[in-house]
Amino acid sequence: MPAVEVVGVVKTYGDRNVVDMVSFIVEQNQILGLIGPNGAGKTTTIRMMMDIIKPDQGEVRILGKTFDPESKNLVGYLPEERGLYKRMTVLDTLVYFGQLKGMQPAAASAGAKKWLSRVKLESQQGIKLEELSHGMAQLIQVVSTVLHNPDIVILDEPFNGLDPVNMQVVKEIIAELRNAGKAIILSTHRMNEVEELCDSVFMINNGKGVLQGSLSDIKKRFRGNTLTIEHEGAMGSLKGVDSMITDGTKTRVVMSAGTSPQQILEQLVGQKLEITRFEIATPSLNDIFINIAGQNV
Repeated sequence: MPAVEVVGVVKTYGDRNVVDMVSFIVEQNQILGLIGPNGAGKTTTIRMMMDIIKPDQGEVRILGKTFDPESKNLVGYLPEERGLYKRMTVLDTLVYFGQLKGMQPAAASAGAKKWLSRVKLESQQGIKLEELSHGMAQLIQVVSTVLHNPDIVILDEPFNGLDPVNMQVVKEIIAELRNAGKAIILSTHRMNEVEELCDSVFMINNGKGVLQGSLSDIKKRFRGNTLTIEHEGAMGSLKGVDSMITDGTKTRVVMSAGTSPQQILEQLVGQKLEITRFEIATPSLNDIFINIAGQNV
């Protein structure tokens, strides 16, 4: 049984379909990367999944059931808009959130202390949240999301404000949750994190699902339209490309449909550029994202 089924959901504001017939499945023991440009409909989709807003059409099923009040305790949700009570202490805050999810006070306190030790913040449990750094507060938000041991975890931009050390801590937590059988939905603009952590990807653009599948299958699908070129000197503009990203002497070129590597090579020869490497490459998820997001869908 899938952990989450989003079936043909639609949400309209005025005359605009913010989310337009979006469908995807998240299996247990899987991390799904939910990606898309700003304003694409990701957060609206998540809010419908959490029953914060109702879809105009379609439905969301959690472990085979339509979302109901009991379903909320099966889900841990880290919203993009953070919500901590600044005058409360760290421990009191976590115990409070645990109780909201059905935990007994003693169990919530014990679980909170265990998690605080896990993220190396046990010494901060008596500190008021307003005294924490932004990164520390973000870790507390992550802990509050998973404290009640949910079956499904939805994380909307969980890496915001984290330094590299704490970012790695959160990545490890996400991987541990997946290995423990949880279903995780990770919504982020950081394509390198999606590529590192996720098993599958669902991309929304202009409210519609435009890319779906396992990360490996998606990369295979786009292989052949991306070139890696190493060169001496500055590369000029090229015809028949969707994007060019240059890093020093290396350029990744995403070719437009109908453009061949030979046509690109002929243009480079015409620029009298010294080419030291020219090969068809497997594109990064960031290349694919830029390619699709730049299209009119």
